[in-house]
Amino acid sequence: MINVALFGFGRIGQMHGENIFKHPKFKLKYVYDRDPRLSKKSESNLKAKSIKDYNIALKDKNIDVIFIASSTPTHINFIREAAAHKKTIFCEKPLDLDLNKIVSCKKYIKKFSPRIQIGFNRRYDPGHYYLKKSIDQKKIGQLQKIIITCRDPAPPPLAYLKTAGGIFKDMIIHDFDLIRFYLKNDPIKEVFATTSDLSEYATLFKKVNDYELATVVLKSKKGVLCTINNARHSSYGHDQRVEVFGTKGMLISNNKRESEVELSNSQGTNTKKKLLNFFIERYQEAYYLQLHDLADLATKKKQPRANFDDGHQALVLAVAAAKSLKLKKIIKI
Repeated sequence: MINVALFGFGRIGQMHGENIFKHPKFKLKYVYDRDPRLSKKSESNLKAKSIKDYNIALKDKNIDVIFIASSTPTHINFIREAAAHKKTIFCEKPLDLDLNKIVSCKKYIKKFSPRIQIGFNRRYDPGHYYLKKSIDQKKIGQLQKIIITCRDPAPPPLAYLKTAGGIFKDMIIHDFDLIRFYLKNDPIKEVFATTSDLSEYATLFKKVNDYELATVVLKSKKGVLCTINNARHSSYGHDQRVEVFGTKGMLISNNKRESEVELSNSQGTNTKKKLLNFFIERYQEAYYLQLHDLADLATKKKQPRANFDDGHQALVLAVAAAKSLKLKKIIKI
């Protein structure tokens, strides 16, 4: 069994904890959270030991993996310490909100040759990953366009928005990463971003200098055009779609619903169930599948689909988008 210490037991940490607990290759041994009342819950639900000092996990030679699901400002420090203790590391996105801290961390941990996986779960969604394989196999010929739609069902609370880093670093960073995943060795060279606030949520976002709507257009070195359409709210559920277009056709990875059954009656035809309403539900399978890569990383040193550099480069694009918005022009990468 692969022994795991989970750092962070909030909303996302609790979901990860359940997945680790259910996975046949992992043993969840420790759970740490700054709020001991949260980590204490893991003892009854997940049979883990709640610890008030994370160093207990770092110093335990039987711990193989440090799984970081804590708040973003803690990520870099945990990575540095876990790398120094020769642990395999899983870290939720984003690595940090500051590129300089990421570069500094990368230089520091290089001497430890750490094994690190970043939590870009969309790479593991079966539909999104099918698009990746199809692009590589030239099923749609030469790739020409990538169009990603991402709309959350409702804005996060104000307390979260205050520390999240803004729509580009918090929300759209997943889309930046997915575009890089599809483009493979064709880097993004141009970024242009624009935003707007048009609904009753505008006041909420103005409080934290953020936005409810955003569109980002990117262009790769080979000329592939990429469009990201984002909204912090969607009255019809969690809207997550990806379209890739090429010289020989198009592929779409569509939304997921409560059921794929369609109803036809006197009230209408081909009526479908609502979309799944939250990202944890929408990407439930992807969150679990990424643990297979983590197991291979810990035992076979097999590289995961998303590594430290992917986390770094996604933030580079997020920073460029924010700069584009501020300067109202295309930013060259």
